[in-house]
Amino acid sequence: MSESSALPPIQTNTLVIGAGQAGLAAAYYLQQAGIDFRVLEAAPAAGAAWPARYDSLRLFSPAWVSGLPGLPWPATPLHYPSRDETTAYLRSYAAHFAFPLDVNQRVTQLTASTSGAGYAVCTAAGRTYHASRIIVATGPYTTPKVPAWATDMPAAVTQLPSRDYQRPTQLPGSGPVAVVGSGNSALQIAADVAATGRPVFVAFDEQTPAMPNGQLMWAGLVLTGLLAVSRHSWLGRKMISNPEPVVSGDLEKLRGFANARFIGRADGALPTGAIQGRQVTTPPLDAVVWATGYQPDYSWIDLPVLEADGQPRHYRGLTEAPGVAFLGLDWLDSRRSALLNGAGPDAKRVVARLLQMP
Repeated sequence: MSESSALPPIQTNTLVIGAGQAGLAAAYYLQQAGIDFRVLEAAPAAGAAWPARYDSLRLFSPAWVSGLPGLPWPATPLHYPSRDETTAYLRSYAAHFAFPLDVNQRVTQLTASTSGAGYAVCTAAGRTYHASRIIVATGPYTTPKVPAWATDMPAAVTQLPSRDYQRPTQLPGSGPVAVVGSGNSALQIAADVAATGRPVFVAFDEQTPAMPNGQLMWAGLVLTGLLAVSRHSWLGRKMISNPEPVVSGDLEKLRGFANARFIGRADGALPTGAIQGRQVTTPPLDAVVWATGYQPDYSWIDLPVLEADGQPRHYRGLTEAPGVAFLGLDWLDSRRSALLNGAGPDAKRVVARLLQMP
């Protein structure tokens, strides 16, 4: 779809693409500044990525350190919010501030405007928007990444990326299941399946550092400022060069299941439907859940703001294209950038810088 849509174009000063936590935090600071803006969301409501996640998901940070600017969590501050509580919080946040939110508007193209300065955004619903400033807040968790050798698994083995996993009953049979990944989602999903009594083999890199999750840990991270250390500082560069830690609460919970076994980092698949771990090879599996990360999809961006590998090219969220910025990326500026805790500080800084530009 191009700018020549039959529907009349909508003009605004700033357009936020995505109504997850990063986009909503940007909306808050734009509203506080009195700027004319709109938020586009592909789904029917704000926070749409959360209800699609697995049923047992909980934030690994407590409510007191997981809020967005201007509206604290309604839950007890020490509580670790569930998936549904997080969805409700984000939707109540958008409603509380009455942000100008256009839902069911999946963006198909972002390009320089041909009818004047600024940018044009086209959506699958046939709308065209014109804006001087663009904040891309669609997040880094768009397209699941799986190992190339996943194609070696026989067709009889059900394979699900973690994005599509919601509950153990999705996995056919009653035999062994492997969960592959070295992050918190992999540990939570593996524990979810193990709780049903099925044999679970966890392909988890044992070199991954673990942090003792708890209120004192989070207080320490906040008080020391470690969550806010910029990736462009010497300490930030050291932190980003190391593996991302997991919280040990999930790790210890999983180790408590007699039917769960760690096999080390996964190195490949066998024709039998087994996975080779660096420590153990699994028996033939009924199913595999891939919790091996994501990569963003910015194929709809027709601006010189992407690297050759499709990743955004930016400095602390700001790009070389005047008035175009990203929010909500892993390590956009600090470790907290892709977390609820980091959405507000990053949005505050990026919005302030955008509004300083002519």
